[in-house]
Amino acid sequence: MQFTCAPEDAAFSHAPLMALLCRMPKAELHVHVEGTLEPELIFALAERNGVKLPYASVDALRAAYAFTDLQSFLDVYYAGANVLLHEADFFDMAMAYFRRAAADNVVHAELFFDPQTHTERGVAFVTMINGLTRASQQAEQQWGITSGWILCFLRHRSEAAAFETLAQAEPFRALLLGVGLDSSEQGHPPEKFTRVFARCRALGLRCVAHAGEEGPPAYIAGALDALQAQRIDHGVRCLEDAALVARLVAQRVPLTVCPLSNLKLCVVPSLAAHPLPALLEAGLCVTLNSDDPAYFGGYINRNFTDTFTALPQLGAAHAYRLADNSFTASFAPPERQAAWRQRLDRLFAAA
Repeated sequence: MQFTCAPEDAAFSHAPLMALLCRMPKAELHVHVEGTLEPELIFALAERNGVKLPYASVDALRAAYAFTDLQSFLDVYYAGANVLLHEADFFDMAMAYFRRAAADNVVHAELFFDPQTHTERGVAFVTMINGLTRASQQAEQQWGITSGWILCFLRHRSEAAAFETLAQAEPFRALLLGVGLDSSEQGHPPEKFTRVFARCRALGLRCVAHAGEEGPPAYIAGALDALQAQRIDHGVRCLEDAALVARLVAQRVPLTVCPLSNLKLCVVPSLAAHPLPALLEAGLCVTLNSDDPAYFGGYINRNFTDTFTALPQLGAAHAYRLADNSFTASFAPPERQAAWRQRLDRLFAAA
């Protein structure tokens, strides 16, 4: 089924459109599981594990979420992750995400996790991966959500540290969907990890990378050339380079865009100023995602509804395209993508 994009979709008033955004099946391709740790769960795990937090209460922790840039967020993010020590902690964290994802009609999720954040605290790789994959299995049984895990290397750490993490992960290769690159972008170009990603590709792992959020468009090109990334996480700054946009369109490279994250980290001054319409108009394969929803004010449906409310030129046709893109951009088998697309078509045909 094809839906053509128009400046306004008169067939849908605001309320029905919001309902459609929430009801439509969708895949989430850019979410950090550590970034789904709600303050209440952080405090519960801290108490369970005897971890002392630098915040007196849930409210005090939430008050620290006044971020000015990516680094100010990461400082709080890494502090929250300190409560994760045991397999049960990783399981509980992931299950809390899957419960919310099911409520938002997410049918498939490809989630990031940051092993180096935990191994440097003495948490074994097996502890993480067992808790996370057990949650994936239960989520599929309980809600029908399929999922995969993407190991992210911290780009502010060294190449040697990334290779060490990959060595720890290799015995669990069958439990990994792919690898990614996240953390502080400025001053850490993708080329720093060229050899690490070459080894990952040799192991048969899918490759994605954060680029073009705070870093320049050149980092997007670097992720494509040096890392052979199959998806670009964020990528909103591609619009500053017309040749790069043309390349992304021609090669159908997906961008996993996260509007509330862009707002919270001051990448955009307001959602009304978000470049999503321009990205769609350029013909890019854009998807909407939540990034670190516990810190940025909303899970995937909130990203859809807040963004579409702020950008009234977006309508049902754009919603269909974003959901359809999320299936196409996923690493799920074609037959599974086709089944999700049929669900999407039935919903829109009945709307």
